[in-house]
Amino acid sequence: MPEMAHYTGLVTEPLFQPSVGGFAQGMLVNVPLHYRQLKSGVKGADIAACLKKHYEESLFVTVVEENDVSKFERGAFLRPDALKNTNKLELFVNYNDEKELVVLTARLDNLGKGASGAAVQNLNLALGIKEDEGL
Repeated sequence: MPEMAHYTGLVTEPLFQPSVGGFAQGMLVNVPLHYRQLKSGVKGADIAACLKKHYEESLFVTVVEENDVSKFERGAFLRPDALKNTNKLELFVNYNDEKELVVLTARLDNLGKGASGAAVQNLNLALGIKEDEGL
């Protein structure tokens, strides 16, 4: 948490909530934030726009439209195992400006996009070969 606070510029450390369940692969990681933890004037839409811009060229990371429940099962449930057997990661930015709260969620296959997938991807980048080689 100290690293998250340091690199994001947060004054207080955020909560970090990994969620796993009774399935072989897949997880959700949630980071809820109150707007008062952010730089003055920053809202959920600003965070979503920043993430979209940063990851617009990414092969593996998708930023889902903010407050879009179409990726939720039955419009309400985010399945942790939806990306199993992939090196993909989805970022969700769900916010409520009235309550001044934003929840950042990452959905990934903890065995695919986890440490092993990241190691292969980083090795590919270091060697100058296609980023998705062997994934």
